[in-house]
Amino acid sequence: MEAQAMAKRSFNSKQFLNKYAMYLILMVLIAVFGFVEPAFFTGKNFVNILTSESSRGLLALGVAFCIISRGIDLSLGSVMAVSSVFSASLVQKLTYSTLILPGLVNLPPIPAWVAVLVGVMVGTSFGLINGLLIAYTKIHPFIATLGSMTVARGLALLYTNAYPVPMLREDFTRIGQGTMFGFLPNIVCVFLLMTIIATILLNHTRFGKNLFAVGGNVEAARAAGINVERTLVLTYMWSSFCASLAGVMVTARSASGIASLGDGYELDGIAAATVGGVSQTGGVGSIVGCIGGILVLGVINNGLLITGVSPYLQKIIKGAIIVIAVVFDMRKVARKK
Repeated sequence: MEAQAMAKRSFNSKQFLNKYAMYLILMVLIAVFGFVEPAFFTGKNFVNILTSESSRGLLALGVAFCIISRGIDLSLGSVMAVSSVFSASLVQKLTYSTLILPGLVNLPPIPAWVAVLVGVMVGTSFGLINGLLIAYTKIHPFIATLGSMTVARGLALLYTNAYPVPMLREDFTRIGQGTMFGFLPNIVCVFLLMTIIATILLNHTRFGKNLFAVGGNVEAARAAGINVERTLVLTYMWSSFCASLAGVMVTARSASGIASLGDGYELDGIAAATVGGVSQTGGVGSIVGCIGGILVLGVINNGLLITGVSPYLQKIIKGAIIVIAVVFDMRKVARKK
């Protein structure tokens, strides 16, 4: 009996380490950077980390669903951009000399919430297209989302003629620049809210269960009566919804729509999800791990920056971390087999 109890305790310890290893690494990183540079270990700096990583965090929450389905979404950064310029063009101050939509001068001011809704709808439509292509034409997700990445970026550049969209009204910029409780930026609050929603979707809905089944074995999922096509369409719509929301929030915070917004952000989102244990083999992942990956990369970015490490070296370190995370994931999958 004693031997069995010890074995059970050992098994539980292993489970604990597998589930929360990312947070143990996070605590070690915080301790190291705090020791090297005392300015790192302040409440203000931690809020800065959350603020700077919230937009990438939203992308990670979206793409994690795609990776669990054994897919990928490369269009996230471009979806941010197209959502940014479309929402911003609706709330430019009418006194600005070069409006993106000159016809607005003759209309009543468009409410800020309408601009947010339009930006999110335009971005999410790319997810709908991605999902339909992947589900019904069997195009590989890499190719489908690569194509939509190019189309979305081109649409953003064409819509603005590659110019910024400045001079946005205060009622819109307040959405991104405001704070909750006097210190927590709205973009962080949106990220935290979306984290809760993502957790509920993944762990407490039929959609989440179907998603894991599709990622684990698509043929077995189909045989079990799961509507694989609908699950994939909803997955890519969710991913683009998260990206478009990030684009609108960043636009409101920076008070300018930018067609080049989010360039390369899709890789940061994929990296955060992968580092957080969302397996590239599909069917495995959690929002807890994903958040851990976001925070680890955020702490590394901030810690290296605040300690004066070259930004070029930061890219090398980040790339190495991603490769190591994938290698560990592959070894874990191989051991299970």
